Amino acid sequence: MLGASDFAWADRLRRAHFPPDRNLVPAHITLFHHLPPGVADELKDQLKAETRAKAPGARLAGLRHLGRGVAYEVHSPDLEDIRERLADHFAGLLIPQDQAPWRPHITVQNKVEPKVAKALLDELQTGFAVRPLQIVGLASWWYRGGPWERMGEHRFR
Repeated sequence: MLGASDFAWADRLRRAHFPPDRNLVPAHITLFHHLPPGVADELKDQLKAETRAKAPGARLAGLRHLGRGVAYEVHSPDLEDIRERLADHFAGLLIPQDQAPWRPHITVQNKVEPKVAKALLDELQTGFAVRPLQIVGLASWWYRGGPWERMGEHRFR
C-alpha cells in the first residue's frame, strides 16, 4: 500500500492511462500474483508479522516499458527482503510467475497498443527524477472471477 499522496498520484495516472475495463484494482506494487485461497488465514498472519516493523524505505527509480504498457520501477531493498521472506514461507505454493525474479513496479498503463505505450513512456520520461516513495502497508486481495475483493490491510508501525 502506498502513502496517501503517492497513491493519489499513481492512481490518477492509472485511471488516466489504463483501459477502464481492465483497471480493476487501485494503484499498487504486486508482491505475488496468486496464492491459493486456502492459505488466506496463514497469509494474514504472515502480513501481520511483517508489518510489526517500520515501513520499508523505497524510491521511484525509473520507468519501464512493458511493451503494451508503462510502469514505474520501485527500488526498495527492505521491501525485497519482505517479499523474499514471504516467498520462502509459501515456496511450495508459488506459481511460476511468482517464482521468477521479482522486479517491483507500479503499473500505470497496460493492455494498450505498443505505440500508445511508447508515447506515454516518452511523455513520462520527460522530467522524470528519482524520488522517495512511501509504502505504508501490505494488502491482500481475493480474485472473484472478474471483480476483486480486498481481504486484508496491514499497516506498518
